[in-house]
Amino acid sequence: MFITELLKAVFLGIVEGITEWLPISSTGHMILVEEFIQLNASEAFKEMFFVVIQLGAIMAVVLLYFHKLNPFSPGKTRLQKKEAIRIWYKVIIGVIPAAVFGLLFDDWLNEHLYNYQTVAVMLILYGILFIIIENRNKRRISRIRSFDDLTYVKAFLIGVFQVLSLIPGTSRSGATILGGILLGSSRHIAAEYSFFLSIPVMFGASGLKLVKFGFSFTGIELAILLTGMVVAFFVSVIAIKFLLGYIKNNDFKAFGWYRIALGLLVVGYFVLFD
Repeated sequence: MFITELLKAVFLGIVEGITEWLPISSTGHMILVEEFIQLNASEAFKEMFFVVIQLGAIMAVVLLYFHKLNPFSPGKTRLQKKEAIRIWYKVIIGVIPAAVFGLLFDDWLNEHLYNYQTVAVMLILYGILFIIIENRNKRRISRIRSFDDLTYVKAFLIGVFQVLSLIPGTSRSGATILGGILLGSSRHIAAEYSFFLSIPVMFGASGLKLVKFGFSFTGIELAILLTGMVVAFFVSVIAIKFLLGYIKNNDFKAFGWYRIALGLLVVGYFVLFD
């Protein structure tokens, strides 16, 4: 039984590591996966697990961008250190909207919107938006091609888009990337800024869930959680590198079509089998 639960954690870690960074909604996938793979644990533990497992994913961003985001790196010039500090200022500004709304409405959102209907609608809606926006921007030249081009006002506005990701099925990376593109950002900067915004957001959300859970783990629960986090970390490294390589020569329309197909699959499955 213990080995079975660890294998479930491995699979869930793989799903988290892939879907957290690609703009396809980790919640949308998790709600489907839960129908087939359910941890043999309390509801309180499972609720905490599906949030805290993200710590593994976020550590992949910390690893991959440690030098770029570390203003104290001895290998940096004075100018590069200042640039890193400015990036952190923009991240802090961008996090404010989601932090405020998340603290105020987290319980209400979980109670009223965490259902397959909401997830399906958001999957399809944002899938359509990705396709429309990419078609609209086909001939436009991005004005924001570096973090120096990203003003504090634009950083805050992208953070406002991140608030939309509090609705299950939206995708945090999807909302912020769409917001960045609409505000004139290149896909690369929009994606990287989305990664950076996730650092304080995920640490904050995970910390909140851990406090609510109470840190009262059994040995088996701790092993399951750590397994999921470690797997999510390694898979996230691959997923992030894939996304950054993919968008060099491709747009996000493929993810839009995928979201629409998944949304229809969610509706079809729950209508037929719920």
